[in-house]
Amino acid sequence: MHLSTVETFLAYQVREPSHLCFNIEAARWPTQELVSEQLAVWPPVSFHSFEDPGSGNRFFRFDAPPGPLEIRYKADVEVHSLPVEAHLREVPVSQVPDAILHYLMPTRYCESDVLCAFAREHFGHLPPGLSRVRHIVDWIKRSIEYRVGSTRSTTTAQEALAQRAGVCRDFAHIGITLCRALNIPARLVAGYVWFDEPPQDFHAVFEAWLDGRWVMFDPTGMAPVDRLVRTGTGSDAKDVAFSTIFGSVQMTQMIVSVLEHDARVPVATAAPAPGPPAASKVPA
Repeated sequence: MHLSTVETFLAYQVREPSHLCFNIEAARWPTQELVSEQLAVWPPVSFHSFEDPGSGNRFFRFDAPPGPLEIRYKADVEVHSLPVEAHLREVPVSQVPDAILHYLMPTRYCESDVLCAFAREHFGHLPPGLSRVRHIVDWIKRSIEYRVGSTRSTTTAQEALAQRAGVCRDFAHIGITLCRALNIPARLVAGYVWFDEPPQDFHAVFEAWLDGRWVMFDPTGMAPVDRLVRTGTGSDAKDVAFSTIFGSVQMTQMIVSVLEHDARVPVATAAPAPGPPAASKVPA
């Protein structure tokens, strides 16, 4: 079990009346426990909050008037990792549960139908199961350069693969795409996790469905996946974006921090960071 304090500060300049939706809160998930959390917005607004019952993703949305906008979120979260058996098998498509089947389909950012021939040429000959997914992950680490600014929010797995460069979401999209092309259900996971290379940011990894369970992989090799505080789970990045904005809004600052603790020592919840008076979350 790992205990982490995660914090996010987001600042925007709202240019016209806009509607904003955020997915920055720790998800309701079987392997993580929310110890405490604080969510505040300045200037005060009235929220509508909701949760996706299937994924555990939590969202809050609101109307924002023109002017500066600040959002602060802080949470203490316990993450309980599960052991991964060495010989997990791939599940035949005919035995994939109905609720999992859509994770085999191509999506906007993961064109598994287009890359089917590529996947089979490079990985189709490998023994199926956990070892084949690990070979895919190792190949991505060796073949794709992690380069900040090399891709856009609209870049797909095929595009990142062609230019051999990307950031964590591109690495995850490539892993998902190659798995689906080999009939292995796969999905994207976003969240908070501590890693060596600053600055901290939201991180994206992927999960593959093997032997009746989801197994998490990080093709960047940057983060310990057993410590990731999950915020979003979905088919690709469109399902787990930390912000979705309807209107003319410019981000002016983003700070993400992750602090890991000794799980044996209770965490004292600190006061919110100094700043303008912030309104606590008020569900509409």
